[in-house]
Amino acid sequence: MTTTRRDFAKAAAGTLAGLVFVGCDLLAAAPARAQARRREIVVNGTRVKTIDVHAHCAVPAALALQNLKLGGPSLRPDLDMASQVAVRLQAMDEQGIDVQALSINPNWYKADRDLARQICQIQNDKLAEACAAMPERFVAFASVALQHPELAAEQLEHGMKKLGLRGAAIGGNVNGEEISDPKFHPFWARAEQLGAAIFIHPQGDGAPAQLGQRFKGNGYLGNVIGNPLETTIALSHLIFEGTLDRFPGLKIIGAHAGGFLPSYAGRSDFGCPTRPDLCPGGPHGPIKKTPSEYLKQIYYDTMVFNPEGVHHLVAEVGASQLLVGTDFPYPWTKTAIDLILATPGLGDAERAAILGGTAARLLGIKA
Repeated sequence: MTTTRRDFAKAAAGTLAGLVFVGCDLLAAAPARAQARRREIVVNGTRVKTIDVHAHCAVPAALALQNLKLGGPSLRPDLDMASQVAVRLQAMDEQGIDVQALSINPNWYKADRDLARQICQIQNDKLAEACAAMPERFVAFASVALQHPELAAEQLEHGMKKLGLRGAAIGGNVNGEEISDPKFHPFWARAEQLGAAIFIHPQGDGAPAQLGQRFKGNGYLGNVIGNPLETTIALSHLIFEGTLDRFPGLKIIGAHAGGFLPSYAGRSDFGCPTRPDLCPGGPHGPIKKTPSEYLKQIYYDTMVFNPEGVHHLVAEVGASQLLVGTDFPYPWTKTAIDLILATPGLGDAERAAILGGTAARLLGIKA
C-alpha cells in the first residue's frame, strides 16, 4: 500500500459521504450520514479542547505481513483509519472528543529484525498520513520493535523527528521479559532524551495468558482483571528495578488507570520493610524514594468508569497526572468526558487539565 496524503484525504472524504458501518458496537449499523453537530465541552464558560490518549487503530498492510487481517472482536474492522474514519469521527463528535492520540497494540514482538522493521515502518508511515490528513483531530504514538531495543530507539527518533509522531506505544512485557530489564535501557534513554510520551498498554501474552487457567469462566476476567494486572506488573517493575531513577525524565502513560497499582500503593510501600531480605539495597531495595512517590511522576488514563474511581485516582496520584481514555473502538465506554465532568471535588482548572490540557502539553498539541 502506497497511499499518498492526498489519496488518503480523498478516501476519507469519500468514506464520510458513503460508508456502511460494519461490526461497530459503538454505533448502529447503518449507512453513514452527514456528521452530527460536534459536541463542544465547556468548563465554567470556557471551551476546552478534549484529548483521548487511549484510542486504538490498525494498518491492514502491516497485519498482512504477519498473516493477519481485520475481522472479529479483537481485530475489529473499525480499527482501520483509512476505510473507517467516519465511524471514528462520528463517535468522537458525539462524545465530545476533539483529538485522539492513535496507537497500535504491539503484536510484532516475536518478529525478526528485518520483518519488525518493515511492520513498524509501514505502520508509522500510515499513522503519519492519517494525522497529516486531519491534523486537528489526530496525533499518534509510533510503533517500535522493542524486542530489538536499539532499533526501537531509532524508530522512535525517526517517528518523532521525521513523521511528527508524539512518542511510542509499547506493551507491558516483551516476550515475557520485563520492560525494566537493562537490555531496554537504550530505548528508555532515547525516550527521555526526546521527551517522548510512552503509552504502556497490556498485551494478551502477558498476565492474561500467563494466568489463563484462573481467568476461565464468566466475567471476561482475562481482560477485566488480566489487562490491568499486566499494567500493574509493568509499572511496579519500572519502579522497583530503578528504571524511573535511572531515567527520571521519562513521560510514561499507564493504560487502564495504571491497573491496580494506584489503588494499593500502600502495600508497595510496606513490602520491602516487611521482607528486607528480598529487597537488598535499602529500605525499599535499591530505589531512591518510597515506592508510592513514583506514582506521581507517571500519567494515567481515567478508564475507571465511575466518578468515585476518578476521585480516588486524584487522591492517590494528583489531578495533574490524569488523562482521558476511551479504548476506542472497543465499547467499554461512551462517557469518558462526562465521567470527568461528573467527578466531585475537582476545580475548574483541574477538570480542564484532565479533559485535555495535560495531554496537550505531553503530546505537543496546540491547546
